[in-house]
Amino acid sequence: MQEEFLHYLWVNKKLPFTQLKTHLNENLEINHFGQYLQNAGPDIFNAQISINQQKWAGNIEIHIKSSDWYLHNHEKDANYDNVILHVVWENDTPIFRKDNSEIPTLELKKYVSLSEINKYKSLITSKSWINCENQITEIDDFIWNNWLESLFLNRLERKSEVIDKRLQETNYNWEAVFFEMLAKNFGLNTNGDCFLQLAQSIPFSIIRKESFNTENLEALLFGKLNLLDEDLEDEYYSKLKSNWKYLKLKYNLQEEFGLQPQFFKLRPDNFPTIRLSQLVHLISNKQNMFSQLILANSYSEIKDLLKSETSKYWKSHYNFSKTCKTKSKILTSQFIDLLIINTVIPIKFCYEKNLGKLNFEELVLLLEAIPPEKNSILEKFSEFKVKSENAFHSQSLLELKNEYCKTNKCLKCAVGLQLLKN
Repeated sequence: MQEEFLHYLWVNKKLPFTQLKTHLNENLEINHFGQYLQNAGPDIFNAQISINQQKWAGNIEIHIKSSDWYLHNHEKDANYDNVILHVVWENDTPIFRKDNSEIPTLELKKYVSLSEINKYKSLITSKSWINCENQITEIDDFIWNNWLESLFLNRLERKSEVIDKRLQETNYNWEAVFFEMLAKNFGLNTNGDCFLQLAQSIPFSIIRKESFNTENLEALLFGKLNLLDEDLEDEYYSKLKSNWKYLKLKYNLQEEFGLQPQFFKLRPDNFPTIRLSQLVHLISNKQNMFSQLILANSYSEIKDLLKSETSKYWKSHYNFSKTCKTKSKILTSQFIDLLIINTVIPIKFCYEKNLGKLNFEELVLLLEAIPPEKNSILEKFSEFKVKSENAFHSQSLLELKNEYCKTNKCLKCAVGLQLLKN
């Protein structure tokens, strides 16, 4: 038995509420079920009940066992002084207020039907991948589509927390924060944190000043990452190294940098040297890119703004001094899509929200124009006939799996709640 199931029973009124009695065999009526806020403090706020026709108004706390009250130290917490009813699955001990008066207790196991319990057990019984894998396609389209929107909004809200925090730290320097998020996502999963710290370690005013000089900007980023510390007989390497020494003195930059970029197990096109050069090329050739992206609304327009490639040297290199077959290393369409999904849309969301002009539907339409991502989670959903038609679907499904299915939050999921109601 889980406490969430008891919350579900209460919120959805799945009990014979006209026949209830307290643990002392007193007649209990629920006049108002209160608000389930899921915040700190009691589970249900502002409820109204009658016990033997005596009316009470206050809060309700829900537990598996009544002894959990003491296990959670509620007797020491003033937030629980106004609890008028203790709702439990099993009443194993009496509970008293600070004035030694006993808190009325409702023991639910006397009132919950076997069919309700069986539906709950069937839902939470672990399957091969997700609990509802055999029933998820039975959900009504209206409920499913609304749930996808909620999932995507939750995902954006969580991503925006990181951006909002960084905006406060930079006195709302939108261009600087955009550059940091862009750098992070150029690093992908392997080098994302390293690239983010790199971007944050150099004042953005310096990035902006040197953005007109590709070699200087490459020297800044490569030098800061300690990629210019060797003695190599390579003309371009030597030039960057010389530029780095000059820029370091000019801007009084600290040389120490804790993280090291990873090359191991990466495809050559994802080497940090290549991704940094593409990032530099993008910043150098698209001045005021943040403003342009904020104004751009169509998928094609945003995609054109994010097109980039490496500098000339990296067309014939993956590492310094090691030549390879010459080819243009442009950002692929799939990589640009990831930048839109993980950088542009969250930044747009934060920017519009800060202005009080959030157009959520427009962001959904933008995502719907992007092809779905491809990964093992989405492939598994497809096996259970839940397909992603676009990036809006794929982002929502990733949120569903990672934030609900993995942690068995079936009773906080629209799918799980609908299956229980059915």
